[in-house]
Amino acid sequence: MSTTAKTADPDLGHKGLFRGPNGKSLLATFALVTTLFLLWGFCNGLIDILNKHFQSTLHINKYQSGFVQSANYLAYFLMAIPAGLLARKFGYNGGILIGLVLIAAGAFWFITATQIGAYWAFLTGLFVLATGMTCLETIANPYTTVLGPSESGATRINIAQTFNGVGWILGPVVGGYFVFNGTAADANAGLYIPYLGIGLVVTVLIIIFAVAKVPDLVAEEDVKAEADGGPQKPLWRRPHFTMGVLAQFLYVAAQSGIFGFFINYMLENAHGVTPTQAATYLGLFGFGLFMIGRLCGSVVVSLAKPHAALAVYAVANVVLCAIAMWGGGIGLGALLGTFFFMSIMFPTIFALSIRGLGKHTKLGSSLIVMSIVGGAIAPPLMGHIADISSMRIGLLVPAACFVLIAVYAALWPELERKTAAR
Repeated sequence: MSTTAKTADPDLGHKGLFRGPNGKSLLATFALVTTLFLLWGFCNGLIDILNKHFQSTLHINKYQSGFVQSANYLAYFLMAIPAGLLARKFGYNGGILIGLVLIAAGAFWFITATQIGAYWAFLTGLFVLATGMTCLETIANPYTTVLGPSESGATRINIAQTFNGVGWILGPVVGGYFVFNGTAADANAGLYIPYLGIGLVVTVLIIIFAVAKVPDLVAEEDVKAEADGGPQKPLWRRPHFTMGVLAQFLYVAAQSGIFGFFINYMLENAHGVTPTQAATYLGLFGFGLFMIGRLCGSVVVSLAKPHAALAVYAVANVVLCAIAMWGGGIGLGALLGTFFFMSIMFPTIFALSIRGLGKHTKLGSSLIVMSIVGGAIAPPLMGHIADISSMRIGLLVPAACFVLIAVYAALWPELERKTAAR
């Protein structure tokens, strides 16, 4: 089944964005898939309050707490290729179901992990849960780009990622209530509650996707490639893709570092703030700006060239990181501002990287998701810098990442031309 749209379709407005072949609407399928973006956004938002929590309850330093993100993003690195293979064997819906089962297993494990009370037990739960999220991200991100005309793929993935932003907001707010309000005798007592809720919700989603008719769509470029019958360039000879994998690595490194240590930064730079209040700030203001940025970004990338918007947003974050390094109220405001300008980066880099991959799209998507391992590297590095200096100086790491992302965005048209050259 192809998603090729009629080029002369006069209704390429709201409905045309989700118009499949023969004029059939794919909006219902898109709406169902966006629930997955909300789900893994909530799971990721919940992770970002655990750094400070484990520092207090397990008496570990910032470097050690950075392995919360490492356990999460290492799973992306190890599971991305298997997830792509599962998608090829079982289709989009089969891969989604496997991902949901893994998330449920990881979430329910937290009941046991809370009883064990050891750091390794919590990291194990995060790792298993993240393997499931890897399946969902590997499948759902490229799937949104084929649920309508190919030229509007970047717009659709940004819309879907807006719901991901809602999940990022709810994670720290809901999780912070249970996580930071444990008794002094057993500070981890309430940690299993939000994960129990995740497990129950995912169980319902498993049932829904098991009975839903989710079409296994084929990208427009795949259809054209098959019709041409000619050989296609291997992925390693497509510079817009290979550099895109690096850009995504750097973006997730910057994102995980800022998200994971925001609470530490706020506690260092805003006197009298409690961890619970900082978690609420992270959810309502940080991820609130993140979601608003994605709402605005969906419009921006539909009106402007996606690579140009990415370049501007990356430069803005370089400036904001530099200001945040001064600390104080201005620094905190600047750090919050980075959430807004990070909003479009992941989906836009993803869409730019897989454009024109044809039959290599699923493998390319797996490799891009694999690059999320950047999130396993930056937090321990930032934590180490913070342990020997301050959290403000640790922002040098994401600032450097944003510089290189801006370079990729600026060079993207030339990289695409090199890909197209015979």
